Formats: sequence, structure tokens, C-alpha cells
Amino acid sequence: MPPPARFWGFSMRLAATALLALFALPALAQAPAAPPAAASDAPAISPPRGAPESFAPLVRTLLPAVVNISTTQNLGGPRANRPDAPETPQAPPGSPFEEFFRDFFNRQRPPGQQAEPNRPQQPQRRAQSLGSGFIIDPAGLVVTNNHVIEGADEINVILQDNTTLRATLVGTDPRTDLALLRVTPPQPLPAVPWGDSDTAQVGDWVVAIGNPFGLGGTVTAGIVSARGRDIRQGPFDDFIQTDAAINRGNSGGPLFNLRGEVIGINTAIYSPTGGSIGIGFSIPSNLARGVVQQLADAGRVRRGWLGVNIQQVTDEIAESLGLRGGARGALIARAVEGGPAAAAGLRSGDVVLRFNNQEVREMRTLPRIVAESAVGAQVPVVVWRDGREETLMVTLGELPTETQQAAATPGQTPRADRPLELSGLGMRVTGLTGETRERFRLRPDQRGVVVTEVAPNSPAAERDIRPGDVIVEVQQERVNTPQELQERLERLRRQGRATALFLIEGPQGQRFVPLRLAPPRAAPG
Repeated sequence: MPPPARFWGFSMRLAATALLALFALPALAQAPAAPPAAASDAPAISPPRGAPESFAPLVRTLLPAVVNISTTQNLGGPRANRPDAPETPQAPPGSPFEEFFRDFFNRQRPPGQQAEPNRPQQPQRRAQSLGSGFIIDPAGLVVTNNHVIEGADEINVILQDNTTLRATLVGTDPRTDLALLRVTPPQPLPAVPWGDSDTAQVGDWVVAIGNPFGLGGTVTAGIVSARGRDIRQGPFDDFIQTDAAINRGNSGGPLFNLRGEVIGINTAIYSPTGGSIGIGFSIPSNLARGVVQQLADAGRVRRGWLGVNIQQVTDEIAESLGLRGGARGALIARAVEGGPAAAAGLRSGDVVLRFNNQEVREMRTLPRIVAESAVGAQVPVVVWRDGREETLMVTLGELPTETQQAAATPGQTPRADRPLELSGLGMRVTGLTGETRERFRLRPDQRGVVVTEVAPNSPAAERDIRPGDVIVEVQQERVNTPQELQERLERLRRQGRATALFLIEGPQGQRFVPLRLAPPRAAPG
């Protein structure tokens, strides 16, 4: 019986497929392999414009101007702090331990004490440290960090070709951690120019060169990670943060932009391990350049001085003062008596909004602007006072080497009043008496109302007000008795004020504290 037509149709199709495959095999063998399919149809991202293929051409021009700093400090004789060093144990003559004990214990003897016969005295111990620096003048001026050379008895500058030059200290500025050295080279040295650190943007390429762990001429690259960092190192903190690897020994070395200009001086790192984790900090060149110039000219730095204690303006403080535009400026907690600010009429409770035509965005901006201003200059200061802006002219003094504490002016001792509990604030206050002054160790000339108790979890406790603190002012009005204080608070409540601004004086000095007010109590019907 012949097979069904359906079977013949299937067989014919199978044979045709086999013949096609047979003829196609040679062509497939000769055809080139197809490229792998792309993961996606998205266009490839080209490298950013200006990104260098190599830093080598730039580095070749910069390396000769970057130096290693080697310092030596004498620490005194061996075991100078151990006058009770033990005597050498008696070992049998000729014993292998005889020479060992004599050599060991001679090293432990204090200076001036008789050593074992025929053994020379050990020299004084010397501590050595290494850092980095860079040349800014072919005649031999070298910039580094103050902490690199602090306390050194001998400073040497080591050039790229390993030439060692003895350095003298021109001057230092501990407030910015900068130092200027001078060497006398046999011929002019290669130098690098300053750049404008204000133009450096987050994301810009930077190159750091230095002497990490004694490995001189080390080059690392990265980007500007952040600007204006305050790392609590000093009053003028405004660091550039970078992820270019910076380690111990990089201190004092330069941070370059791609034009080969110094835009920062590498100074500090954040590292739980002691090594680089990609968080380094550099002093901006625009801050360093003026300091270095003053050191070169006079060996010291002169800075403008306003003579105020300031604090940050919070949202609550801004609200209590009616400050338009939200929290901004620097709040004067105290104008130093006899200082430039007090002489010009600035007073406690003023908020400095602009200084010398520069905006004061936050508290820490003001010290930098003042310090960069010329000593003796008369500058306009715009303050917020009594709900409006006022402009005063201030003649700047010179910032003292050490902060001077102004002597308080003795005043009349307020009369003693009965204690009062401040409703809704969680604290009890009383007048100043001989007993309270003795109990809380207050000055004889202290004025105000003393806090005697603070309730846990109360508004006062949340603001860290403690027993012994003295309330000097409320809403910039002085208070001398608990009754005056209570009357001021009730008046503010009737005015619909949500907060009251207290001037508190404690062991750490004066500070402004905003406290939320409870609604006014209803009058009896």
C-alpha cells in the first residue's frame, strides 16, 4: 500500500532543507565572524572634554618645584626622664651576658651619670619627620605646613635631584597652619605659580605631588570633591576637599589644577586607618597667598579684628528677631568692651548681615572676612536691629595673638526676690544674692536672674540650660529680677510671639537661646 500524500510532502520538505544546508556550509566556513551584538542601542558616552589622556606632560614641568621637607628635633639624652635607671647586673667575668648587660644598661643611663669603663656615652636622641613643600620664588622661598616644621631644631629642603639645602624659617601662621622657609641655592630654582582657588569647581581634575611616607616625588590625581569644608581646625576653615590620594608626608605639598597652578596646600586627611581613603583637605590658595606674602614681607601676619563673640543664627532665633529672609548672618552674643565693635556702637543681639560690602551668609563667614580686611580700615557693617537694617562704620583693630578677655564692669547687685517658676519653660529662677552667688560660684559683679532648677524633658532642658546659668536678657532687654523676667514673657505672649530670645551666661560664656512660649493664660471669668 503506498504511503499517504501527507508523508510524501513532509519527506520532500526535509530533503530540500538538507540540500540547502549542504550548499551553505562552504559559504559559512569562508564568511567572517559576525561582531557580538551590543548590549543596548544607547550611544557610547564620550570622555568629558578636557580630560587628559595622561598627566605626564604636566607632571614633568611641576616635579622639579616640589620638595621634600626633613626636620630634626633634639629630645635630650638617653632616658633623660629616668634618673632611677637600674645599675648593671653583675655577670660572671667572661660570661656571654657580660658584654650584653654593659651595652644595654649604658644606653639607659641618664645624662651625666658615670658610664661603664671603656664605653662611650650615647649621643642625644633626635626625632626626625618628613613632609612636603613647594617653591614659589626662584630665589629660594618654600611654602609648607606649620605642623611640618613646628618645634624643629634643623630644617632641610631636599630637591628632586636629591640636593639637600639647609633652610631658615621666615615665619609661621599657626591659625592657618602655614609656614614659609628660605634656602640659598647655588642657582635659581624652578618655581610654580599661584592659581585662583575660587574658580575651582567640584568635579575639576586636580593633581597632588608630595612625599608620602618618605616616598618623594609621588604623584596622585583626582577631582575636587567639595568646597568650603569646615573641619574644626581653626577659625578660618574653608578647605578644598579632594579624592586625590593624600597620606602622611603629603602635608605641605601642592594641589595643582590642569594649568599647573597651585590652588591648594594639602594639610589634612580624614582616615580611620591612618592611610588615604579618598578624603583629603587643602588650604585654598586665595587664603594662603595673602598669608604667605605677609610672612615674606614682615615675618608675621596682621589680621583685622572686630572684637565680638558670635554664634549661628538658627531658624528660631531668626523668627524671634523678626529677621526677614530666614536664618542668615552672624549673631553678636557679646561686644568686647573697648573693642572696635563696641566703639562703633555694635551691641549684643545685633545680627551682622554684611561686612565691608560682603554678604555674611552664616556665622563662620564673618571671621574670615574680618581677618582678610586691613588693620585700621574703616568699613561699613550692616546689622539687623529692632526689626530693621542699620549701617554702622567700624574702624578695625589688629587681632591679638591670644584672645583677650574683657573685664566686666561692676554693677549694682539686684535686690533679692522670691523664686519663681517660669510657666511652660520648665525652670525655676531666683534673684542674685550672696547665697546664690556662693552656691553657683558666680562673679560678684554678675547681673541677671539665676536658674536654680530645670525640669527634665522641658523646653529649658532641651536647650541645655542648667542650674547656675544666669539669664541676662530677654528679647534684648536686660532683666534684673524674676518679676521683671516674668513680666517680659507675659508681654511677649500677649503680643502673640511664639518664641522668646534669652541671653544666657554660663561657664562657657554668653549665648543666645530661643525658647518656645506657651500661649497666654486665660484671665479668670
